[in-house]
Amino acid sequence: MTYEHCTLCPRACGADRTAGERGFCGCPDTALVAKTMIHRWEEPILAGEGGSGAIFFGGCTLGCRYCQNAAISGGPVGKEVGSQELRRLMLQLIEQGAENIDLVTPTHFLPTILPALEEKLPVPVVYNCGGYESPGTLAALEGRVDIYLPDLKYADAGLARRLSGAGDYFPAAKAAVREMLRQTGPVRWSGERVVRGVIIRHLILPGQVENSLKVLDWIGETFARGEVLVSLMRQYTPMGGLEPPLDRTVTEEEYQAVLSWMYLNGLEGFTQEAGAADKGFIPDF
Repeated sequence: MTYEHCTLCPRACGADRTAGERGFCGCPDTALVAKTMIHRWEEPILAGEGGSGAIFFGGCTLGCRYCQNAAISGGPVGKEVGSQELRRLMLQLIEQGAENIDLVTPTHFLPTILPALEEKLPVPVVYNCGGYESPGTLAALEGRVDIYLPDLKYADAGLARRLSGAGDYFPAAKAAVREMLRQTGPVRWSGERVVRGVIIRHLILPGQVENSLKVLDWIGETFARGEVLVSLMRQYTPMGGLEPPLDRTVTEEEYQAVLSWMYLNGLEGFTQEAGAADKGFIPDF
């Protein structure tokens, strides 16, 4: 696990980040922390009353044109932080009442993150990612991550290529989710909190119902009922500069069509209210 000849994500660009080379993510050979906060808007079964201890990393291995965190995901944004300082930030969030440590878009900084997770934290560690992951990279996290929270954005390769520059997104994400489940096993609860397992997020995109149905089909065909949970998200918020239909929110008709398909597939999980599509829920970076 190294920044030299970087192959941390499926792009495997081979950049030597220790020598100043920059791959797709454009990031250096140390973690960039853009923001830490008590985040109360994650799924309630994660955040609870105390909130999630979110650590937002700068840069990203995807290039989603509609990204709500574009202020930090589009390049090397944030304070340079080593492993010891990162550990201190985690403990600080726990002291503030965080019910978990929520690592947001962390993959391209794993050589820095892994040492910070060597000693078990007193709360679950959540790996909050875009789903575009390499199973070999994820394997290094075994025993250090309690809950995987991946997106499963696309089943449509053309859509993935056009909107995120990753035509291989679906096969990569499918392999990644399988590896995540291999590590955690089925969802495990403690009271009203999930303490271990995989929660798959799917963001419905305006005008792309068919893509959503195919994503849900794969989940339903691949996993036993309750083995993973699904978080069906309707929070798509147009960020400006996008062509129709990406310049609008998801309609009620679109949402109900996907929600019905989720239930027809026997999937268990969570939904969002229409009010979630609001820029007020985007953290101030």
